[in-house]
Amino acid sequence: MSATADRLHAGELDTAELFGALEDPALNSMNFLNEISSRYPDAISLAAGRPVEQFFEIDSLDRYLRRFCRHLEEDLGYSPAEVRRTLFQYGRTKGVLHGLIAANLARDEGISVDPEAIVVTVGCQEAMFLVLRALRTGPSDVLLAVTPTYVGLTGAARLVEMPVLPVAAGPGGVDLDDLERRIRAARAAGLRPRACYVMPDFANPSGVSMDLADRRRLLAMAAAEGILLLEDNPYGLFPHADEQRRPTLKALDEQRTVVYLGSFAKTAMPGVRTGYLVADQPVTDAAGNRGLLADQLSKIKSMLTVNTSPITQAIVGGKLLENDHSLLRANERERAVYTANMRQMVAGLAARFPDPGLGVSYNVPVGGFFVVVTVPFEVDDALLERSAADYGVLWTAMHHFYEPGVPVHALRLSCSTVTPEQIEAGLDRLARLVYDQLGQHRPG
Repeated sequence: MSATADRLHAGELDTAELFGALEDPALNSMNFLNEISSRYPDAISLAAGRPVEQFFEIDSLDRYLRRFCRHLEEDLGYSPAEVRRTLFQYGRTKGVLHGLIAANLARDEGISVDPEAIVVTVGCQEAMFLVLRALRTGPSDVLLAVTPTYVGLTGAARLVEMPVLPVAAGPGGVDLDDLERRIRAARAAGLRPRACYVMPDFANPSGVSMDLADRRRLLAMAAAEGILLLEDNPYGLFPHADEQRRPTLKALDEQRTVVYLGSFAKTAMPGVRTGYLVADQPVTDAAGNRGLLADQLSKIKSMLTVNTSPITQAIVGGKLLENDHSLLRANERERAVYTANMRQMVAGLAARFPDPGLGVSYNVPVGGFFVVVTVPFEVDDALLERSAADYGVLWTAMHHFYEPGVPVHALRLSCSTVTPEQIEAGLDRLARLVYDQLGQHRPG
């Protein structure tokens, strides 16, 4: 009997006998970062990209549920039995929140979309998976993504076995010349670029935003090259308090080249695990029937999660209704916190690393949660572990957002869930680590 058979008989498995992507570093990143946080609970976390928690209210959950039920009864004419069924039973695969999401997109983003083009998903992560699963039809299909790339996107692509081709990041978020070169080089190699993933506003992890001219150029390029743009927008409502918001790619999209990926994790609450996608691209089936890409994606969802919890949809819906469909209005307090925290963090970095000769630099985003600090030494998970254990501060190593095997000399700081006092203490601890790595004493 073989060693493999012995293990199977004993109920043991080898990863070689499981899906190959399970060994991929991208699938370990989130678990590793969560594990580090749990092992060092007393460390100040400048790592978590979570929304601020001070405005969460237990009582709001019941209030939002009741507000949504009134909407079903008074606005949509549901009977009491229909309201109960909507909340407690299996629901429509596309979701029951589509009308309110369409109203929210019109109000906050200037996006006019048919509610039937919306699929409500179990977090934005499912939305990514559904789109990539639909686009990946064979081994020649590839995805392009601006580097550094959100690790959740990379992981979803691994699960559907879709290679991700890196595109250089320019000062405005994406190097459009490099994107064009990558598309054409891929085709010359016999590959079929299907889409490009972008996060135009305060991207995770870079914090960088695209300017308006680049957004228009990107849309024109996508239409000319025949690829889709997957626009992920979790941070778009959080420019600094005195900054003007820029239109989303979807708001500028005149040729339906953009599939819009939305999330309520940052703008409502992560615990509802509710996201959505807007896929209004026309699709013709083998019988000649025309529909929307959203209809096809809902077929995949029906075999994956069946439907998104109607109770969590109702909580989000109640919050939308309570705020006249505007999450921009609902997040005014949060936006003020993020603005103050980001500015304090950037000022704190300037105070602690005043000498450019050190080789320590950082970007200055105009919104969102994240700042990237570049240092003259490699930043890996072993250094993060030492930072947590010996210095009491957590951050995110930027190598998680790049292809494996390439040394990265940068780390990401998040300002979203920390108090002003924690920012100062956390930056002091980070400075001690950096100066120790450099073999120097911190000035002052």
